[in-house]
Amino acid sequence: MKNSLIIALDFANRNEVFQFLDHFHDEKLFLKVGMELFYQEGPSIIHELKEKDHNIFLDLKLHDIPNTVKSAMKGLARLGVDLVNVHAAGGKIMMEAALEGLESGVAAGKSRPYCIAVTQLTSTSEEQMKRDQLIQTSLLDSVLHYAKSAKESGLDGVVCSTHEAGQIRRALGESFLTVTPGIRLKSDDVQDQKRVASPDEAKAAGVSSIVVGRSITRSEDPFKSYQIFKEKWEGILL
Repeated sequence: MKNSLIIALDFANRNEVFQFLDHFHDEKLFLKVGMELFYQEGPSIIHELKEKDHNIFLDLKLHDIPNTVKSAMKGLARLGVDLVNVHAAGGKIMMEAALEGLESGVAAGKSRPYCIAVTQLTSTSEEQMKRDQLIQTSLLDSVLHYAKSAKESGLDGVVCSTHEAGQIRRALGESFLTVTPGIRLKSDDVQDQKRVASPDEAKAAGVSSIVVGRSITRSEDPFKSYQIFKEKWEGILL
């Protein structure tokens, strides 16, 4: 799970997904399936991707009453995905219920998927958080609070931006995962993201894994773009 480069499959349907994956031949990838794709294609898209030996981050950001999240996670565990998530704003009882559901749904002899919590979306600025969520602390303090709640609930880590990852690592330890979207090359358009960083900046900050979407998926040469990101992400390790 650590040091992974996760590609966000922000596509509308399976045809677009497999046209994109044709660029990668037999490369084994870590792929993020989010709401847009999962709600259109359902569990079948997960089965097809797992048949090709890809790792899967199923990014559905569950946030509901604890019993509902527990039941949903029990079903998701049966899909054999590698990583799932919830919203930390759902609270500790909900996050604990998510883990219970995952553990009860995993097939005998299999490990449960990693489970992480969304803190503040990387498309959210501090001004937006204060205005829309009525959270009057700093954005960093909000993210740290959610991260501590996630760890106390037994979760494996959080989704955050690169800008909070170092503080989370220092507060909660090296083993607590920080998965960061909003990864761009310095020359890329940030689009709807607010708190962005380059892959080498993420590595320098001690991020566990990065998520890259449109900079690869909308590239004229997706495989070449993937290789550039991978080299920059892994280069500091050399």
